[in-house]
Amino acid sequence: MSQIIRRLGVAPRFRGSTNGATCPDIFELADGNFAVIGTDVTDSLDAELPADAARADYERIVVISRETLVRAKADIPDA
Repeated sequence: MSQIIRRLGVAPRFRGSTNGATCPDIFELADGNFAVIGTDVTDSLDAELPADAARADYERIVVISRETLVRAKADIPDA
């Protein structure tokens, strides 16, 4: 497994998480991939996936807040 090299966006405490109860986050990994901490909504959204989308048994559908992604936008590389 790859290592986390940096957070994209700001730490959860700067987005209002003061007790660690809601901490969506996005990280860039050393291999160039990204890791996301979010709420697992696989059970509720799996049947809603478009016909041309699929997930493997080991994959989960997670939700992050809009603010998390918007605040990370400046840190996401173009290529």
